[in-house]
Amino acid sequence: MTQTQQLTPDLTTGTAARTRGLARSYGTGATEVHALRGIDLDLPAGRLTAIMGPSGSGKSTLMHCLAGLDQPTAGSVTVAGEALEQLDDDALTLFRRERLGFVFQGFNLLPMLTAAENIRLPLELAGRSVDRARFDALVGTLGLADRLGHRPSELSGGQQQRVAIARALVHAPAVVFADEPTGNLDSKASAEVLDHLRRSVREQGQTVVMVTHELDAAAYADDVVVLVDGAVREHLVAPSRDALVQALGGGR
Repeated sequence: MTQTQQLTPDLTTGTAARTRGLARSYGTGATEVHALRGIDLDLPAGRLTAIMGPSGSGKSTLMHCLAGLDQPTAGSVTVAGEALEQLDDDALTLFRRERLGFVFQGFNLLPMLTAAENIRLPLELAGRSVDRARFDALVGTLGLADRLGHRPSELSGGQQQRVAIARALVHAPAVVFADEPTGNLDSKASAEVLDHLRRSVREQGQTVVMVTHELDAAAYADDVVVLVDGAVREHLVAPSRDALVQALGGGR
């Protein structure tokens, strides 16, 4: 692993996620695929980290292992101080529900619920009451105050993604994982969504880990991890666009 700029963790925030010797393989024998190859990685808390790489580089597999959505073949994953390999299925489900937030490319909103009901859903599933001040602050920051009574079919793509972001943030998760969050959006809506993710980091101290193949999206990040062939090629801090292009081998 090479580093264009040495990553110095902020001791006031610490490390949100850590992997050691993380490997993930699929299949056996001649058909075996090594998606991740012994990754050692520290992701700082209170920052927006983008994970980039060409198709097949392992970026989605890395995020799924970090989020407890996939089981590593070898190695360890620690998120918010919890060693995920030590959790059974029930404990892992509870950990994801209570400590993590998720934003996906496809929004994944329930069509029969209003925007407000979709946002509150994680709290209801966990049997927790709504923090009214946090709820109001989120919908205000995300520009959703006048859309709370609308169902997903009555919202634009950008508005639906903002509802998904509010849903991911409403229970104050330790880490939010965003998988290609702008993949279904036009450039204007993408910029708005990325700005809101960055604001959640700047203004609320949120930790966001985002998988993306878009240079424009990565430009919003504080840190960028570049994967190639299941290994970390670069871990960059506040890289320029030129540095990103170079780390990606001259393209996306």
